[in-house]
Parts: sequence; C-alpha cells; structure tokens
Amino acid sequence: MSTTLLSAPFAPVAQFVDVVKRQAYATLDPAGLAALAGCKLDDLLALCPSWNDLPPDEYLKDGGRYRRRRHSCFVLEADTVQQVPHRAHWQPVEYNALHGGMERWFAPMLDADVAQPVWSQLLLALGRACTALRGGAQAGGPPPWYVEAHQFRIDTTDGIGRPTPEGAHRDGVDFVAVLLVGRSGIKGGETRVFEADGPNGQRFTLTEPWSLLFLDDARVVHESTPIQPLAPGGYRDTLVLTFRARKFQSS
Repeated sequence: MSTTLLSAPFAPVAQFVDVVKRQAYATLDPAGLAALAGCKLDDLLALCPSWNDLPPDEYLKDGGRYRRRRHSCFVLEADTVQQVPHRAHWQPVEYNALHGGMERWFAPMLDADVAQPVWSQLLLALGRACTALRGGAQAGGPPPWYVEAHQFRIDTTDGIGRPTPEGAHRDGVDFVAVLLVGRSGIKGGETRVFEADGPNGQRFTLTEPWSLLFLDDARVVHESTPIQPLAPGGYRDTLVLTFRARKFQSS
C-alpha cells in the first residue's frame, strides 16, 4: 500500500455550492469549513477529544475489531437543531449489502458535544447548503432536514482497518458530509468518489483535521480504502453526517 498522498481538490468556500452542483461533490479545507459554519477552527477542534471515548461497533459482520462509533439523530427546521429520541441506524440492503436490512443500536453522542454551540452551527451551515442545492426555500420555508450523525474511529488493532467495509456505496439519503477529525500513525485511508452512472472518478486523501468531503448521494458513490499501521496505535477519526429531506431511513 503506497504512502503517497494525493491532495484533496479544495474548493473556495464562496464557490462550494456551485462546485457541488457541477460535479456532485466538493471538498473544503478546515479554514473553509470554519468560514462556512461561521465559527473558529478551535471550536471544531474542541470536539475532537470525544473520539477517544467511542464504544466498539458490535455489528461488524467481517468479525473485525477495528471500528468504534457513536450515533445520534437530529432534525433541522427553521434555523433550529432538535435532537430526536435515540433510535436505531437502519439502511436497506440496496445501499449497504453488508450491514443493511438490520437495526443497529449504537451508543448516542455525548451530551457535552451536542450542547456545544459549534455543533448546531455546523449542522445548520451544511443544512443551508443542502437547501441551496435543492432549489432554495420553497413556499412556507425550506423543508426540514433529517440528519444522522456518526462518530467513527477506525484503528489498526487487527493490523488493518476498513473505513467502508461495504465497499463503494451510496447511503440512500440526499447528501453526505464526511469530515476528517484526525489521523495518526497510518497509511491508506484514501477517499474515492465515482460517478454513479458514468466512468469518471477522483481519488485523494484528507489529512487535515476538519477538512470536509460533501457528496450528492444520488449522483456519486464513495469509499475509503483500508488503513494499515505506520506506528503502534494508528487510527483514523471521522464524523459522517447524512441529510435526508423526507424522513429518517427506517425499517
């Protein structure tokens, strides 16, 4: 596995929505994400310690021990963020052949993280981008966005960790935001984005904490390549946010 890292093609924050419209995905560097959210980068970095306290994922069908996670759900409406009662994560097998078709109950996010002002700022900023990409506000105001938040740590406990064990996939939502929170002592973890109905693709590696990959889920598939250790205790931390306009996915 090569240690050569291809840089992400970061978009100017002012052109972020236009780039997504044109090519179905865009990336922002950490400064761009902070500008989009109207916060300081230090505020985002203050969320990072909770990735050290993620419970193991007990649902991995490949028998691996490399993934830890938390999961919580929110509704964005009228510039407000409302956390909903804890619920299972569910995907149809059409979108996740490995783990779809079953309810997976993960530990919720920590209350202290959800209470941070930057958390609401981040969700609302990305929600506004979703609204702009779907044609802007409609009569009666923009539709609510149903958001699932996943905190992931992929580690090298077993020598290899798989950020996307299901392979290249779509999530069955409208938009997906993948935010790199940190990586240490690893090689691999390359991001790959492909047209859902075409030959074109792009690959790059997110390396800076709080850099963003934002995807139009109907138009592209995505995956991240496995990670291997360069040093003991290697890991890759991400925050994945999915945005769905109608309702949460449910069995």
